[in-house]
Amino acid sequence: MSPRRRDRSIKYRLIGLLVVPLLSLVALWALTAGVTIGDSLSLRTYNTLWTTLRQPADKLIVELQEERLDSARYLGSPAHVGRADMEAQRLRTNAARDTVRRLALSDASRNATTPAMRAQVDEMLDGLTHLDEIRAEIDEGLSDRLRAIETYNLISDAIYRMHYSLALIDDIPIYEQSRVVISLGYSKELLTREQSIAAAASASGGMTDEERKLFTQLVGNRRFLIDQALPELDESLRQMNVNLITTPLYQRLRLQEEKIIAGASLTPRAEKSWQDTSDNIAEAFQKAQTEAATKLTERAAPIADAILTRAAIAGGAGLLAVIASILLSMRFGSRLARELAGLRQAALDLANVRLPRVLDKLKKGEDVDVSVEAPPLERLGDTAEIQDVGRAFSTVQHTAVEAAIGQAKLQRGVSQVFLNLARRSQTLLHRQRTQLDGMQRRATEPETLEDLFRLDHLTTRMRRHAEGLIILSGAAPGRAWRKPVPLYDVVRGAAAEVEDYARVTVFPMEEHRLDGAAVADAIHLIAELIENATIFSPPHTTVSVRGELVANGFAVEIEDRGLGMTPERLEELNERLSNPPEFDLADTDRMGLFVVSRLAARREIQVTLRPSPYGGTTAIVLLPTALIDVPKDPDLVRLATDEVTPEDIILASLSRGTHENQEPGEERS
Repeated sequence: MSPRRRDRSIKYRLIGLLVVPLLSLVALWALTAGVTIGDSLSLRTYNTLWTTLRQPADKLIVELQEERLDSARYLGSPAHVGRADMEAQRLRTNAARDTVRRLALSDASRNATTPAMRAQVDEMLDGLTHLDEIRAEIDEGLSDRLRAIETYNLISDAIYRMHYSLALIDDIPIYEQSRVVISLGYSKELLTREQSIAAAASASGGMTDEERKLFTQLVGNRRFLIDQALPELDESLRQMNVNLITTPLYQRLRLQEEKIIAGASLTPRAEKSWQDTSDNIAEAFQKAQTEAATKLTERAAPIADAILTRAAIAGGAGLLAVIASILLSMRFGSRLARELAGLRQAALDLANVRLPRVLDKLKKGEDVDVSVEAPPLERLGDTAEIQDVGRAFSTVQHTAVEAAIGQAKLQRGVSQVFLNLARRSQTLLHRQRTQLDGMQRRATEPETLEDLFRLDHLTTRMRRHAEGLIILSGAAPGRAWRKPVPLYDVVRGAAAEVEDYARVTVFPMEEHRLDGAAVADAIHLIAELIENATIFSPPHTTVSVRGELVANGFAVEIEDRGLGMTPERLEELNERLSNPPEFDLADTDRMGLFVVSRLAARREIQVTLRPSPYGGTTAIVLLPTALIDVPKDPDLVRLATDEVTPEDIILASLSRGTHENQEPGEERS
């Protein structure tokens, strides 16, 4: 059987009830503070991404645009003029690429990017590896100008996709403005692609149909991006771009684009005019984009600080609220626990102090005042339910004390009835034994004498039952001896009071005597145990009684050969014998056991039941040393050492007229 789980106090129960909502409140506060602080850190991350990735990538795009333009001129020229410019630009592009790669692989960059951002950054770095491939194809003459331009375009597209992914931020206005600025930057990229196609066509003497088609698509896409982006910009960012597209220079660019789309040939002079115009516009676009990105970056910093400040204030206030909630909850819980503890203490005081004290007084016959022993409970707290329970408990307490008084009076009345009936029966039995004694003396026929002996034995048993009622009532039996009595006589006298005495064998005992004041109680106690042994063992078996002196007194062993008892039953009976309970009128089946426990407690005699080696039960009666005396009468010494039969026991007990130790008027043992 598993050990019983340890009970917990009401205080811990209340704390358990409060822990769940308090933990939920703490978790909610932590989540809110985390989200708010996360937003602030995300805005600060925006600045980190701008300085470590986006700004270096913008510089790399500018260098790639220049290299694409030089490569297109080189491939468009039949004599491959401009190789030195192309190679010089490649060195500048390599420097910008190395810077981007170094910053993209740095810890600051990796810590500031999410997995999705990191994927786009890795894609951009992978795209930069194609730069060396297209250069090798150009140097070996394996690539035409359109393929080279489109390869450079793919590299630029990977960089812009990274730009779009890095613009992801929790602040919606900044996110929207960042994407619009990136779109305007891409319109500048489209313009430089137009320059590359035009430069290649001018160097070769004319545009192919495929190049013109691509040029037309680039012009349309750029104008569409600008038309879509400008309305979405806020006032401060829109104005600089509006000022750009309303200038005469931009209008000249549009007219030149229309002529190229219409099929006009690009003479060196026309190409030079187109190139100067587009360079100025591209430079203006780049400047506007840089200023817009710088303003957005500057705008994110104070917003992040403001969010962080609000997060600190809100988090601090939330933390104070959580602490206050915990303190208030613990205070209310402690107050309720104190009130319940007071109610519990009152119940324990009633159960462990007041009622036992009332019962003790009632046992002593003292008067008990209910108002004194069961006063109303004091106010236990401010909780209405606990006050109601306290008032109800006061009523229960008053009723319990009154019931205890009533029960004690009833018990006292029953005990008095037992005592009166037993005394009357005892008087009648004493007279009956006196008459039987006279009749035994006058009888001459053996059959008559035998019948008289049986009546005398029956009277002896009836006397023992009457004494049992007296013991149950709390009084002492009337029999007493002035001088010590041999223990062997005591045990024989006990055996003589048993109905089935013929089955009892009393073995010789040592030369010791029992104090006269304890003789009656010892005879009664041993007789009850012997009778139990004869009742709970088969009729054909015997009950053995032995006695010997031990270290702590004189031990009498009563052994039967019955069916025995379970260990649990033996433990229960031994507990009742060592700690006699109050007599229960409903438990009459154990009246003999109760009488034994009462007599043992009165004389400090120890009675123990244990299994017998023969399968039955052995009762051990330990008479304390204080009740044992060494006999000096030679006749008693002889009587204690001779072999005696059960018939001799009866005759010795019944044939003596008046015991030499018995006072006049006392009954015989």
